[in-house]
Amino acid sequence: HFSLIFVSFALPRLFLFPFDLVIEKVFTVIRFPFQVSHHPPVGVAHAENEHFTYGFACKLKTKLLGNSVDYYPLGRTRITHKRDGALLDLAPPRTRVNNLIFGRTWIGTSGDMIMTNMTTGDRVVLNFKPCGWFGARRYEVNGYVYNAAKEPKMLMTGKWNKSMSYQPCDTKGEPLSGITLKEVWKVADVQQNDKFQYTYFAHKINSFDTAPKKLLASDSRLRPDRYALETGDLSKVGREKNSLEVRQRSEKKKREANGERYAPKWFDLTDEVTITPWGEMETYEYNGKYSKHRAMVNNSGVSSDETGVLPTKFNPWQYVMKD
Repeated sequence: HFSLIFVSFALPRLFLFPFDLVIEKVFTVIRFPFQVSHHPPVGVAHAENEHFTYGFACKLKTKLLGNSVDYYPLGRTRITHKRDGALLDLAPPRTRVNNLIFGRTWIGTSGDMIMTNMTTGDRVVLNFKPCGWFGARRYEVNGYVYNAAKEPKMLMTGKWNKSMSYQPCDTKGEPLSGITLKEVWKVADVQQNDKFQYTYFAHKINSFDTAPKKLLASDSRLRPDRYALETGDLSKVGREKNSLEVRQRSEKKKREANGERYAPKWFDLTDEVTITPWGEMETYEYNGKYSKHRAMVNNSGVSSDETGVLPTKFNPWQYVMKD
C-alpha cells in the first residue's frame, strides 16, 4: 500500500515545488533522498532498517499538451525484505496536471501501477481510472493481487485520495461470499488550516528537532529559500532562491574550467539500464559510504563538510571529482 502514498501526497500541492532543484542536495532522516542530476533532474534515495532495504531512482519525462502536461516517471523503485530475501519492484502510472493556463488546476493519475515480486512471480496490478466528465470516477482505483500463475487471489478497490480495501476472490476475480472488504490503507491526516497541507509525519521529519545531531551542510532543511517560505518571510524567498541558482551555475563553471567531472558522493552510477514503458534510464546504487561517514561523524568532532552541530549555511555541493 505504500505505493499509493506518492500519488495521494501530491493531491493538495497543485503547483508543485516552487524552487529549482539543487544538485547534491540531501535530506537525512533514516531515509536518504539525494539529487544526483540537475538537467535532467534525477533523484535517488536509500532507506534501510531491520526489516527491509529500499532503493529509488527516478527522472521525469514530460509532454506538454497545450493546457496540460503529462509526467512519465522513468525510474526504478525496489524493496528487499530481509526476512526472506523477497525483492519487490514498483512501476507507477503517469500523472497529468490539467488546466495549466485556463481553468482550475488539478492533478489526475491514470493507468496501471504494477508491483512485482521478483522472487516469487506474484504481482499486484492497480488500475487508476481516468477522470471523466463532471468528475466521474475521479480518484478511483481497482485491481487484483495475482499469484505466479496469473490467477487473481485478492481484489482491491478504493480511492487514492481516501483509502484502499481488499477482499479475497475466486479465480474469476469475484469476491468470496461471507468475507467483507477490509481497509488496508488510508490517507494520513493533515493539520487543520495548515497552509502547506503537510501530514503530521511530514511536519515531524521537516523539523530540526528530528534531524541528526550533527547535520550535513547539504541537508535540504538548511536550504534558505525553503526555510524562508516556511517561516513566512516572503521578501527573502526570491533573494535566497536567486542566490542559490547563481552559486550552482558558478560551481558548474568552475568544474568545467578545471576539467573536473562531477560524480555523486553517496551513490554510484552502474552499467545497468532500467527499462520502463516510457523509455530507458540509467541506474544508480547506494554505495554505503554515507553510513560509514555518519558513523565517523557521530564518533568524532565536526567533520570537514559540516559547520557544527546545526550548520547555518547551506552547502549542497558535496560531490566526488572524476578525472
